[in-house]
Amino acid sequence: MDVNPRLPWKRLAAKSHLAYDQAGMIIHRLLAQHFKQRDDPTFYSFQAQDAIRWIEQGGVSLGPKTRVLDLGCGHGIFGAALMKEGCQVTFADEEQGLLPEISNAPFRRINLDRDAVDALGEYDLVICSNVLEHLAKPQQFIDSVHRILTPGGRLFLSWTNWLSPWGGHEFSPFHYLGARRGHLVYDKLFKRKRKHTPFENLFPTYIGMVLAMIHQSPELVTLRAAPRYYTEFAFLVHIPILREFLTWNCALLVGRKVPGVRS
Repeated sequence: MDVNPRLPWKRLAAKSHLAYDQAGMIIHRLLAQHFKQRDDPTFYSFQAQDAIRWIEQGGVSLGPKTRVLDLGCGHGIFGAALMKEGCQVTFADEEQGLLPEISNAPFRRINLDRDAVDALGEYDLVICSNVLEHLAKPQQFIDSVHRILTPGGRLFLSWTNWLSPWGGHEFSPFHYLGARRGHLVYDKLFKRKRKHTPFENLFPTYIGMVLAMIHQSPELVTLRAAPRYYTEFAFLVHIPILREFLTWNCALLVGRKVPGVRS
């Protein structure tokens, strides 16, 4: 079922069997882990395991025959979790920074703003977790991602939307003062080194905008949509404007359309 960003949210929720998810939220546990240990491997492993649960609930089979690409993999924690499920995992990013225990896994070097994705091959499942908000050209990525999906393949796309409480990352909540001003106010108040700067390595990205990009694609269809860390409140993603503020991180399960098969 294609999630049309133009349809009224009540109609979408009524049509979709995905509107309510029985799993419990993890946002409070993630925050507790972050404040205690910051962004350690346990923090990201916890996110990955919860996302895998959600992906499987969406009907994606994981096992030895499943070819997976962890795109924008960082240290490869998400892909490593899928390797434990038996999947054939390839990792891709600008630089090879994989954890020592998976450092010999297949790796492809790519800059998603600059390079064509075609050379990466085709996969049954592509993971693109917390990457989209760092792309200067998200439309280019959405328009080309079908090329690395097998017919009927799935894309797990997750990113921190700009108006999320964490939209500015480490300088949140000052991002609410605007993408041109918020980080500068943060700098004056706290005088700490920042990792992210708007329009350099962090770009305002909105849920409605991304849903519209996918809806307009002749190759893709949105199958599931939810706030990533509290997926039981999936209906929030179908409420224009409010979803931008109430979703901490947006998770989409996107499918490549199969010719001749109605989505």
